[in-house]
Amino acid sequence: MNIQQIYTGCLAQGAYYIESNGEVAIIDPLREVEPYIAKAKKDNAQIKYIFETHFHADFVSGHLTLSKATGAPIIFGPNATTAFDSIIAKDGQDFPLGDLTITLLHTPGHTMESSCYLLKDAQNRPHALFSGDTLFLGDVGRPDLAQKGEDLTQEDLASILYDSLRNKIIPLPDSLLIYPAHGAGSACGKNLSKETVGILGDQKKTNYALRENMSKDEFVKEVTDGLLPPPQYFPLNVKMNKQGYEDVALVLQKGTTPISPHQFEDLANEMGAVVLDVRHQDEFAKKHIPRSIFIGIDGGFAPWVGTLIGDVKQSILLVTPEGREEETVTRLARVGFDNTLGYLEGGIAAWEAAGKELDQVESHTAHELKSHLLKEKSVIVFDVRQEGEYISQHMSIAKHSPLNYINDYFDTFPKDKTFYIHCAGGYRSMIAASILKSRGVHNFIDVAGGFKAIQEAAIDTTDYICPTTN
Repeated sequence: MNIQQIYTGCLAQGAYYIESNGEVAIIDPLREVEPYIAKAKKDNAQIKYIFETHFHADFVSGHLTLSKATGAPIIFGPNATTAFDSIIAKDGQDFPLGDLTITLLHTPGHTMESSCYLLKDAQNRPHALFSGDTLFLGDVGRPDLAQKGEDLTQEDLASILYDSLRNKIIPLPDSLLIYPAHGAGSACGKNLSKETVGILGDQKKTNYALRENMSKDEFVKEVTDGLLPPPQYFPLNVKMNKQGYEDVALVLQKGTTPISPHQFEDLANEMGAVVLDVRHQDEFAKKHIPRSIFIGIDGGFAPWVGTLIGDVKQSILLVTPEGREEETVTRLARVGFDNTLGYLEGGIAAWEAAGKELDQVESHTAHELKSHLLKEKSVIVFDVRQEGEYISQHMSIAKHSPLNYINDYFDTFPKDKTFYIHCAGGYRSMIAASILKSRGVHNFIDVAGGFKAIQEAAIDTTDYICPTTN
């Protein structure tokens, strides 16, 4: 038995490779499928099945590309409908894999087709559960992603999820390994653990949603409490996973086209393309193309692109660190952004050499901010961190304008007075800075190093409150 978790930190997503006796099953593959094919070739094995736990909302699966390359069937749970050939399996259906057996357990609630896959050893003993978005470590899948036409509320889905957990998962052996589809950082749940592999017995003791003697009403209330609206790109990814998409090789070919500065400028104007700068935030602050959007490749790149750009059909032009063009296009494709037109050949240096206009972000240290606070009482500061971070501790005078909803707070930013913005360490505030500048707001200063630097500078903050969890 060979089980490998292929974890992608940017998406906080776990895909799985299971091999036994020359046969392989892949669960929830990412868009780029060559790693799975290469692993099977190395093991002298054949990919026999492609299992999907549900129609993913936070990324585009590689199921179609992988099936085309290997001939392996794509398997979904009950209630799934696809625009392509697939096997819609029955609850309890077995799939032999070498000496092993994989049994589909239909566990609706996160979505109506959501299913887990129970792996049994050669003696037919339960060994591991690939729990998709039904059960996470520390949490369960959010119940508010019902597709249009299903006429289900989040309370309806939560109620269904309660039954799935109690009837299908809790009765399984405590020793069962749990392999979830996501870990901390995913928007598919609220309180996900940083761990990526767990044990069911531990979850029964520590996961609020599996609490013994928990009533259905209590479960519904707790699992829906504090849910933030799902990102705009979620339903668009679901549609691609159900209906199909362009081959990622073609997306890469187009997206990695080098474009001269003059052509780049013309395309941006003619196509209404977003200029997406993925360099480090410090480099962006020093020099960038006016009205370009910063989302650094070395941060939570893909989810922020999905959240802030939203429309997967949006044309994109890239400014990238040298040599990371293909990586950037690949990571965009993972969340369905397939319309990348190319990248700026020669980067910002070529843009500057061509005599093109540049912009910059004014940035001050936390100590400079502190000096300003001592001189003036009416300093305005905006904190763009998440709500939980802000509630836990923040600058005493700071207003809250979370980055993921920054457009909703746009009117709160003063137009005639300088203000400061900060996040935890500088990445998110630079994203916010780029959005403000793209919309004509330039009267702000970024606090370098964010809240960490603010604390180190001994600037007045609220008392720390431990973040609450369900």
